[in-house]
Amino acid sequence: MERLEELRSLAESTRGRVKTRKGRLVFEGGVEELLEELRDRSVDVFVGGLVREAVKWSRTLLEEAERLGKVLGARGIIFPKELRSFLSDPRHHLSKKLFQYSVDLARGKLSVEEYLAKARSALQTSLRTNMRSIYQYWVFTGLAVVLAEEGAYMVYPEHGFIHIERSGRQRGGSIPANLVLRLPGKGDASFYLEAPRPVGWGDSRDLRRVWKLYVSLRPDMIVYRGLVVDMVEYKGGEPDIRRPNLIIECKELNDWYERTRYLKGSLARPLTAEEWYSRWWTGLVEGLGDILGVKETVEALKEEKAVKVKEHQLVLLYKEVYKPDKLVLVSRVRVPGWVRRDLEDRGVEIVDPVEIGDRRAIGSLAGIVAEFFEGDSRWELGVIEDLLSSRGIRVERARVARAVARLAARHLDELIALIEDDAGM
Repeated sequence: MERLEELRSLAESTRGRVKTRKGRLVFEGGVEELLEELRDRSVDVFVGGLVREAVKWSRTLLEEAERLGKVLGARGIIFPKELRSFLSDPRHHLSKKLFQYSVDLARGKLSVEEYLAKARSALQTSLRTNMRSIYQYWVFTGLAVVLAEEGAYMVYPEHGFIHIERSGRQRGGSIPANLVLRLPGKGDASFYLEAPRPVGWGDSRDLRRVWKLYVSLRPDMIVYRGLVVDMVEYKGGEPDIRRPNLIIECKELNDWYERTRYLKGSLARPLTAEEWYSRWWTGLVEGLGDILGVKETVEALKEEKAVKVKEHQLVLLYKEVYKPDKLVLVSRVRVPGWVRRDLEDRGVEIVDPVEIGDRRAIGSLAGIVAEFFEGDSRWELGVIEDLLSSRGIRVERARVARAVARLAARHLDELIALIEDDAGM
């Protein structure tokens, strides 16, 4: 309580220290340092105890990602921009979230109590969102490490970078896999994180076609048997999502099963391209209008209808909507009996408790995922890759294809004979 009062007093001392003159913000001398102290103290007061855990989790994920890069021979692992900032320095990242609020407080646009309420909410939301991402991505990287140690190797992306982030990767109208692994003797498995995602569009007609992807439920991880480098399939000219073979959902909170979530989903009315632009412009005007002197008024957007569901009911909804061959729930804490019974009675497999950093607990998950590796008869080069792998040689699939083509050209008569023999079978 004493620390909160000190923070309130510090916040009060900043008010009126930033003025608006002729469309420009004028900062009094020394106020920048004062606002930085305010933001740092706000982090300490509202989420200080959790930041230490966030630092530990960040380090654990980065270490596992480094290990994955080494065992797969990957050139790098690319995290989402927001998470990269958090992983590098959780405390500073959270402090930056309060920049606009602190300036609005100093301008007098926010009262002290309004600042404190907004700061608390922003910090808790950012921390919770990033911790959820860290746990989910650690499960993915830990799983990939275990599979790689059992002999799996990367066949996609062929450039060698593992993209965990998805920013801008769907603009061409497809949703590419994050990673495809090949397990010698079994085949391929294709991994998608936080998908489906929207794909690119140009006008209202395009937007109507892809709207389903905007409102689709988004599990933590989707796995397909075989080599599937695009989860979008077109039916009657309309984009749809291929039916997953496996869904993996991760829960990191101690009380996740007691929490609820609001879903809009199919209740959300499709927007036109013009409405989309209008909403973008609304945000711009509301954010910069008073500084730029823009007096345009905008009509408040009506709240869309939403459905309130428990977190474990959401897991069951994933199963009902996507109809995967199997759905696995990974929980950091042991799932209570009543929730476990409800999930297992409906075919959900539970792996728990899986504490972040406990790679042994990931072993049982890897055993489940190993069932979903499958050969692709359309890609016979996989046989050559297996033979090369048995000799300790792992190269990009494109290089194998080029080498096989050159070899076939040198022995063209034998190739023709094999083709004719295959046709007669």
